[in-house]
Amino acid sequence: MTGRPPNDLLRQLAPRDFELLAPHLQPVDLEAGHILHHAGDAVAAVHFPCGPTLVSFAVPVEDDREVESLLVGREGAVGVAAGRNPSLAYSRIVVKLGGTLVRLPLRALEQAQQRSAALQEAFSRYADCQFAQLLQNAACNAAHPIEQRAAKWIISAQERIGRAEIPLTHEQLAGMLGVSRSYASRVIQMFKARRILATRRGAILILDAAALDARACCCNDWVKKHCDEVLGAASADG
Repeated sequence: MTGRPPNDLLRQLAPRDFELLAPHLQPVDLEAGHILHHAGDAVAAVHFPCGPTLVSFAVPVEDDREVESLLVGREGAVGVAAGRNPSLAYSRIVVKLGGTLVRLPLRALEQAQQRSAALQEAFSRYADCQFAQLLQNAACNAAHPIEQRAAKWIISAQERIGRAEIPLTHEQLAGMLGVSRSYASRVIQMFKARRILATRRGAILILDAAALDARACCCNDWVKKHCDEVLGAASADG
């Protein structure tokens, strides 16, 4: 690729480090619902969501349900935590909001990291941030009520796609929360009654971002603070 894709992780790399990756980057356009990996699949490539594209990690639980454990947008990448060699996906990794992703063979990343300690450090720090998000989501699911968690997920999606209208159905929100569709619908109706949200076909519209933020837990803020410190330290070192 000749230009930098609209992905924050790639755009933060030093020019020399990006040039090591550029010949191996392949843009792919994928629709919502496209499965990057099933649980147990070999992960041999890193995918960088671009622009408003979103990818989620869905972990199976009992009763044939899945719970969203991680949401990745243009701020990061999918597959970084796989390590230096192809490994097995633990969860189903699916495109939540369709668009462009940039694919990088894991082997090409490994070779580039062997040539640049700074590149290896940048991806190691991002993997730390992704792990922090997983830990915080686990704590959030255990400690916070549905209303707070719903507000958190909606804000998280809005921040990544950059607009108030989020292509998110009640069923998809239910998957993020690990509850039934009817339960998720009741939460949405409560927000609608307070004129915080509105719904359109296949989408949720944020009417009052400040009120929604006030009803969310602080988990997103804590993860962002940690990542700002970790990635900011990387920029300072560079």
